[in-house]
Amino acid sequence: MTIDAGGGADDSADVGTDVHVHRIEQDGYTIVEDAIDLQLIDDLHESLLRLERDLGVVPAHNAFEGMRTTRIYNLLAHGPLFERIPLHPVILPICERVLDPGLLVSSLSSIAIGPGETPQPIHADDQVIPLPKPHPATVCNTMWALTDFTEENGATRIVPGTHRAAESPDLAGRYDSIPAVMAKGSVLVWHGSLWHGGGANTTVDRRVGIAMNYCAGYIRQQENQQLGLSLDTVRRFPPRLQQLVGFGVYRGLIGHIDKDVPANRLLQGSEDSGMVWDYASPPG
Repeated sequence: MTIDAGGGADDSADVGTDVHVHRIEQDGYTIVEDAIDLQLIDDLHESLLRLERDLGVVPAHNAFEGMRTTRIYNLLAHGPLFERIPLHPVILPICERVLDPGLLVSSLSSIAIGPGETPQPIHADDQVIPLPKPHPATVCNTMWALTDFTEENGATRIVPGTHRAAESPDLAGRYDSIPAVMAKGSVLVWHGSLWHGGGANTTVDRRVGIAMNYCAGYIRQQENQQLGLSLDTVRRFPPRLQQLVGFGVYRGLIGHIDKDVPANRLLQGSEDSGMVWDYASPPG
């Protein structure tokens, strides 16, 4: 492990959730070393290569997504293998602590930075949310390393501590940053206000990761999960994943359908549909 900006990384695979949450509070990020089984990592990588071929995915034509970077969006629509990502038993609890258990899947996509790619503009993932900064986390994002992440191949660059800044970065600005170097199978987790961006790839190989992004239950998701996923697809999800993609109700109020849980109405679920109003004692 080559970075430790105030404790953001550690060589131990056994560091607990409390420690990672503390690091995010202090530095804006943490690295969970060797978090993901390497067989799962290899299966995901192989599936992404197949999707890239089958869907004819090519790089975008803008500097933010990258002129030499291949991205596949809405991965939950592309098979059961990807359904394992949002529910990971090590990563999800960290994100639940940064946000709260009512968090949602905001987006799930792959990012393959190709040789010759230039640095992505430094940005914050909550930059378009019109709230004064600093503010409590509304977004908690993660990057799964499907290959080693090195400074040379485009490891995510971060500006530690900027989740406490009073503003978002200027997308045209230049900022001192450090590379989030990590081994294949590790996961970078960060507060949505942290300034960061993809690095330049000066090697001959691709740097491949999966961006598993969460948002608070009261924030609109980046990818529209309710319309981007068919009901037949969501029906096969375990109940927790159905909640994460938006078929639950946040704190007994936000997201209901006629005082019922969307999963009950649309997926033949059987969740308790008690609303927050039901706990108000009648007068007298």
